[in-house]
Amino acid sequence: MAASGLRCIAFAHKQILAEELKHNEDKTLEQEGLTLLGVVGIKDPCRPGVKEAIDTCRAAGVHVMMITGANLSTAKAIATECGILVSNNNNGEDLVAIEGKEFRNYTEEERMNRVDSIRVMARSSPSDKLLMVQCLKKKGHVVAVTGHRANDAPTMKEADVGISMGIQGTEVAKESSDIVILDDNFPSIVKLLSWGRCVFDNIQKLIQFLLPPNLAAFVINFISDACGRGVPLTTVQMLWVNLVMVTFGALALAIQKPTKDLMLQKPPVLGITNIVMWRNLLAQSLFQIVILLIIWFTGRSFFDVNERVNDMIIFNTFILCQLFNLFNSRKLEKMNVFEGVHKNMPFLGIVGLVMVLQVMIMVVFLNIVVADTQKLNMEQWGICIAFAALSLPIGWLVKLIPVPEAPFLSYI
Repeated sequence: MAASGLRCIAFAHKQILAEELKHNEDKTLEQEGLTLLGVVGIKDPCRPGVKEAIDTCRAAGVHVMMITGANLSTAKAIATECGILVSNNNNGEDLVAIEGKEFRNYTEEERMNRVDSIRVMARSSPSDKLLMVQCLKKKGHVVAVTGHRANDAPTMKEADVGISMGIQGTEVAKESSDIVILDDNFPSIVKLLSWGRCVFDNIQKLIQFLLPPNLAAFVINFISDACGRGVPLTTVQMLWVNLVMVTFGALALAIQKPTKDLMLQKPPVLGITNIVMWRNLLAQSLFQIVILLIIWFTGRSFFDVNERVNDMIIFNTFILCQLFNLFNSRKLEKMNVFEGVHKNMPFLGIVGLVMVLQVMIMVVFLNIVVADTQKLNMEQWGICIAFAALSLPIGWLVKLIPVPEAPFLSYI
């Protein structure tokens, strides 16, 4: 029964004299001389969706471990049913189930060597659970711990993320945790994981989108001013970039919802930036610097326009570059940046709004507020769009460049 995941309870009886019962203050029977009536097994079945949730966690690179006070046979049976205890892990090492006494009796070296292969720890105490978390953190893992009892509080505080149960959890456990699962359901942790990765991914997209215009504007104005030709991007124009393009562009990327692809990727490394991001944003920055400097120094003769029109071509091209780079920023590594964009109506709405505002600022507002500007004709608008659209093939080609997996800051 224990091997099948059942908790065993034995029923027995014993006949005693009434006089013996009077002298028994505790009203308990001696455990000798009992007659066995039978043994029953009870089971609390796994909730629907638990096995699928654990499989999803494993595919996402998250290892699930069960630490329980039940006996080893029962714990192994339940862990196998839930999908926690499988044949081997990604490294080909057999996963094991042990008892808390065995784990605490290991030497420090033995614990560190075997902790990665342990998936079930039975007959464990709260101190064993705390010791397990400490070992995992020493190995460099990010550890999340679930619990609902008061004695789980030290372990949840020690972990990187403490998760308590909102229904069965005690007040001590809730106060000691970082997150409270309101429905006490393990699949909710998968939602928590997917949204956490989504927020992390959106922040990376924001950084990849926000840095190129600022870096490009700084370099362009510095080079132009150093050459004695003034600055092509004025204060008012940069204010427009930051107030509208950056604000609405950031909003378009920040409202991206979780996707299945996020759960199939490797867990993100500690640190918000990585080499992939720097590769993409430096390429876009370099492209914008080169194309705008070419227009700045050769645009008047090449397009046969005066200085005011050339300035507006530079400003309009700079804005449209950010608009096209908004699509590049949707995907950090995927080649097809338009994947699923037709289903993301808020994103398309924000892109359309930014384009309308840019047309209004170029046609009406900027010409009124800033005296030395001039409207662009349709041909000049086409030139701006053509130059800015080069951001898309540049972003596609840059993603063909392989990058190492180590964090960017590890090379500094």
